[in-house]
Amino acid sequence: MSLPAPDLSRAGDLLPDVAYQPAALARPLDWVGMEGIAIPVRVPDGAGGHVQVAAQADLSVNLHRAGERGIHMSRLYLRLQQELARHEVTPAGLRHILQDSVESQAGLATRARLRLRYEALLLRRALRSDNAGWKRYPVEIEALLEDGHLKLVLGFSLEYSSTCPCSAALSRQANAARLRADFGDAEALRVEEIAQWLSSERGMAATPHAQRSEARVRVELRPQFDELPLVALIDALEASLGTPVQTAVKREDEQAFAELNAANLMFCEDAARRVASVLSADPRIEHYQATVSHFESLHPHDAVASVSGSGPAA
Repeated sequence: MSLPAPDLSRAGDLLPDVAYQPAALARPLDWVGMEGIAIPVRVPDGAGGHVQVAAQADLSVNLHRAGERGIHMSRLYLRLQQELARHEVTPAGLRHILQDSVESQAGLATRARLRLRYEALLLRRALRSDNAGWKRYPVEIEALLEDGHLKLVLGFSLEYSSTCPCSAALSRQANAARLRADFGDAEALRVEEIAQWLSSERGMAATPHAQRSEARVRVELRPQFDELPLVALIDALEASLGTPVQTAVKREDEQAFAELNAANLMFCEDAARRVASVLSADPRIEHYQATVSHFESLHPHDAVASVSGSGPAA
C-alpha cells in the first residue's frame, strides 16, 4: 500500500522557524551577518564605459535586542544580490543597501556594515604604440551606516617602477670613467663619434637597478560626492609617480618607459611624498594612509615608507 504524496502547496506553513525562540544567555551582539558572499559588481573601466567583475562581499548588522535569538540573514543576502547585480557601486547606492539592510530586520538592528573586495579592470593605452591592455587594481570598499551617518573607506593598490637615484648616480660615474678610458688620448671628439660609442656596448659600463613597486592606499571619503573616485585617484597617483607598469608593450613603448624611469628616479621616501601630495590635495578625502614598497632587486628585502594625513579643509 502506497502513501499519498505530500501536499507541497502548504509546505511553508509546516516549516518551523527556531529564530523566534528566546535566546539563551541573552545579550546584544555587535555584528551578525555573512562573509565571502560571491557577487558580480559593475565598475568603471577607465575608458568611459563599465565592466562587470567578480567580487566578494561581507554584510552584517548589529543585533541590539538582547532577547532575540538571531537576525533575518536571508533578507540581507537577497537584497544585496538584487542591488549590486543591477547598479553601479556609488556612495548613494551603498547608503541605500545599508539602510535597507537595517530596515529589513524589523527593529532588530540599528546599524549596518558592508565590505566589498574585487579587482578593478582598467583599460590602459600604451605609451607610444597604438595598443592597449587591461590592468588590474585590487580594491576594497568599506561602508558603515550608523545613526544616519555614512562612513566610507576606499582602499586600493597600484604598481609602478622605481629606479634608484643612488644607483643611477654610480652608473653615470662608471659610464664617464669608461669614456675617459676609451678616449682619454683624443684631443677632440666629434658628436657622431660620441653617439656611436654611446650606442655600442662599450657605452654602457653600468645600469642603475630598478624594481617593480607597489603603493597601497586607504582613504576615508567625504560622502557628499556622487561617485567613488577610484579611477580619478589611480590616474592622479600614476601621473605623480610617473612610472606605472604597462600592459601592451612594443619596442617604442619600452623605450618610452625607460625614459620615464630616467626622469623619475626615486627612493621609497620620494614615492611616499609624491603619493601624499596627491591625496592631501583632493577635496573628496577626509583622511588617508599610504604605504609604498619597493621590491628591491639589489637586496633580498624590501624598502618601505608610510605616510598619513588629511585632505584639504572642507
